[in-house]
Amino acid sequence: MKYTGSCLCGAVTFEIEGDFDRFFLCHCSRCRKDTGSAHAANLFSSSASLKWLSGEDLVKTFQLPATRHSKSFCTECGSALPRKKEGGKLLVVPAGCLDTDILIKPYAHIFTGSKANWDNELEKIRRFDQLPE
Repeated sequence: MKYTGSCLCGAVTFEIEGDFDRFFLCHCSRCRKDTGSAHAANLFSSSASLKWLSGEDLVKTFQLPATRHSKSFCTECGSALPRKKEGGKLLVVPAGCLDTDILIKPYAHIFTGSKANWDNELEKIRRFDQLPE
């Protein structure tokens, strides 16, 4: 399978070739801070390859000291971007940065023991197709 993706400003573009092993929605406090949301939505692959098509020089990776937690992002717009972990063997891809459809569904919610106190029954609140007036 081949996937393409980009950052919000479009300066960074990339291609991923291969399959994803897992798709997790992580509710840990670090992922919530990374995303500013209820959870991070990350795809994981031990075999897919990542190729930067443009803007590789704009990609920065932050490693939280004394942890395994890291985040890659565009230095222009701050968008989350793919990163290699564990000695380059594991590719982690924020689902929202992909421009092509993802064929697998999330496998599990993880670290739910530390989820935000407001992250309950979100499927029950009102929905709007656009910004409400």
